[in-house]
Amino acid sequence: MDRVIIFGKDDCPYTTSAREDYARRGISVEYINVKKDPQAMKRMLKFSAGRREVPTIVEGDKITVGFGGT
Repeated sequence: MDRVIIFGKDDCPYTTSAREDYARRGISVEYINVKKDPQAMKRMLKFSAGRREVPTIVEGDKITVGFGGT
């Protein structure tokens, strides 16, 4: 499986849900808090086509903006 990156914010319930969902499925993720790192925000915006929404989830070539649960 490709590496999974979740760009998000600690106080975002959707970010928390996404992280918990991947953990529940046994998938390790790299979590990047965009509030704490301005460079991370710039990196996220490249993946999200400029959308400032979290979580932005990167799974290889698949980009998902937002999380609705599974």
